[in-house]
Amino acid sequence: MSLKKKLGMGVATAVLGLGLIGGGTFAYFSDTEETNNTFAAGTLDLAVDPTTIIDIDNLKPGDVMIREFVLENEGSLDISTIDLSTVYEVIDVNNDNGDDFGKHIKVLFLENADKTGDGWRIGDHNDVISQTTLYDLQHMTPDAVESVQSFWAYCLGLNGEDSGLPAGTSDQMYVAFEFNDNGEDQNEFQGDSLELQWTFDAHQTEGEHR
Repeated sequence: MSLKKKLGMGVATAVLGLGLIGGGTFAYFSDTEETNNTFAAGTLDLAVDPTTIIDIDNLKPGDVMIREFVLENEGSLDISTIDLSTVYEVIDVNNDNGDDFGKHIKVLFLENADKTGDGWRIGDHNDVISQTTLYDLQHMTPDAVESVQSFWAYCLGLNGEDSGLPAGTSDQMYVAFEFNDNGEDQNEFQGDSLELQWTFDAHQTEGEHR
């Protein structure tokens, strides 16, 4: 074999050897980028102002008490509904009650003035709560921010707000209680008291594509 052929075969063998040693790898370009992502939950924060809606003594049958308060959404999320639950305790000082004092305390109305569109009206009971007793209200969970437009507001074109309570807004509420005078002997309630707890339970709106 000539010297030229021998050199040629040697070079070919060397190239093949380098290829095997390199494992068949080859050079390429690359680039890397990172992303920083955040999931931050919003807040539901319902406030009631004042926190004591009514505090009264020396009641007698026939007394009517009208009070006002505000529901405020101080959170970052919209509220869809606010369920109102009622719990009360009667303190019977003489231990002589034959009836539940809560059956004699009526809620004439609970009105959300922003939702009805015309503010409160005595006698216009198209409200969140209308003409019921605390006893019966224990078994109800009305939505305090439901859009319930009164008949007169509808006739006058005074449209109320949509249901719910958007973040950063508030609703003006009016409530009227009455110690019902049933025309009968109610002496058993003399000196008694009733401690009422109203709980406003706010719920978020439905999730959405973001």
